[in-house]
Amino acid sequence: MSNIKFFEQVNRNFDKASAFTKYPTGLLEQIKICNSVYHITFPLKKDDGAIETIHAWRAEHSHHKLPVKGGVRYSPNADEDEVMALAALMTYKCAIVDVPFGGAKGAIKIEKRNYSDAELERLTRRYTYELLKKNFIGPGVDVPAPDYGTGPREMSWIVDTYGAMTSAAHELNALASVTGKPITQGGVRGRTEATGRGVYFGIREACNDAEDMRKLGLAPGIDGKTAIVQGLGNVGYYAAKFLQEGGATLVGLIEYEGAIYNPKGLDLEKVVQHRKETKSILNFPGATSTPQNAEGLEWECDILVPAALENQITAENVARLKAKIVAEGANGPVTADANEHLLQKGVLIIPDMYLNAGGVTVSYFEWLKNLSHVRFGRMGKRFEESMNKKMLQAVEELTGKKFPQNIFDQIAHGADEEDLVNSGLEETMISAYNQMNEIRKQHGGKVDLRTAAFISAIDKVARAYMELGIFP
Repeated sequence: MSNIKFFEQVNRNFDKASAFTKYPTGLLEQIKICNSVYHITFPLKKDDGAIETIHAWRAEHSHHKLPVKGGVRYSPNADEDEVMALAALMTYKCAIVDVPFGGAKGAIKIEKRNYSDAELERLTRRYTYELLKKNFIGPGVDVPAPDYGTGPREMSWIVDTYGAMTSAAHELNALASVTGKPITQGGVRGRTEATGRGVYFGIREACNDAEDMRKLGLAPGIDGKTAIVQGLGNVGYYAAKFLQEGGATLVGLIEYEGAIYNPKGLDLEKVVQHRKETKSILNFPGATSTPQNAEGLEWECDILVPAALENQITAENVARLKAKIVAEGANGPVTADANEHLLQKGVLIIPDMYLNAGGVTVSYFEWLKNLSHVRFGRMGKRFEESMNKKMLQAVEELTGKKFPQNIFDQIAHGADEEDLVNSGLEETMISAYNQMNEIRKQHGGKVDLRTAAFISAIDKVARAYMELGIFP
């Protein structure tokens, strides 16, 4: 494993990209630095009466746009460096996909499975209280979201605590203080699948570039390509699901208990069911199994999707990787040293700061929904459906033929909230990839996709600072 700290790795990539820009050194340093870091400690009374000291953080990397945005993770490995690095990636991620937020990140240093639901609720509410005391949370200030180890339940505790502790003047928009909430508490349809769906859209765009595929010895498109996915959490599961539905053959799956492989393909839902029944993906019928999960990264495939944690592909194991495309579903799964090795081998790396931006994109839609107090599709769905039906009926009258009822209903269907959210996400991922790819081509192949993504982000953040009048 690399000895380089995570935040330093992010900044190495930043420095590599900034060399291709013409912004003043002072402005580049301001963009790179983490603006604020809040280290919190508080006591937790356990169910058995014991007292435990909890360590937690919230980092706000950039205030060039407000609010800042970023998830809260529950991880035993969390520390200040990791939180700062992830906050920085959020700044660049939001810029790449044109989401008007600064970057932030939060973490609570716990092994979640060692705590009861009641203990998790108490520490989540206390964390929210501590953030509120220092003005590190609010619809126009800092908006948390789910991350590793958290989900809609934890977000509902956060928003409930925020709403209970803020004044009447803030209550109207209290739901916009956090995203990733349950639908009944102001969440948006499509958020659960958003990051994994975004990973799929990003891989699909990369695979549609005929020139890149030719260099890899592959045909354009996802259809027929083999894929290995690391992680069956929210991101990995949906990335695997959509890749499989899109025509890829899922040949390998990796989880913390081990890895399984079948060159003929795995049925994702059957693997998930097997894991529910046995508490492990190992020994899945027809698949090769190993308890050494890192070995799964080294198996033969076209597309490798590390969608678990950072620092999975390092200088130690990178030479043994056989994948032609590494699609970073997680944050920072490839270390800086490993990244250079893969590029020298001709591997196409689709960078994390672009590829897993689906979550923050749909979080942005949820935040807008909460501020507008109107469900997407509510005002236009029926009108759109009515007009579609009239057009179809006109075609039927002119041709004297009837559409099959299922086809008629499918075409006439007006867009509901989930349709609009998925459409907005798809447009965002396509547009951002094209911007990145265009920058790469402008530099005549001297930059890879990650560097192109950083150049795009630096340019957008720098222009935002200059528009604030801070830099000439």
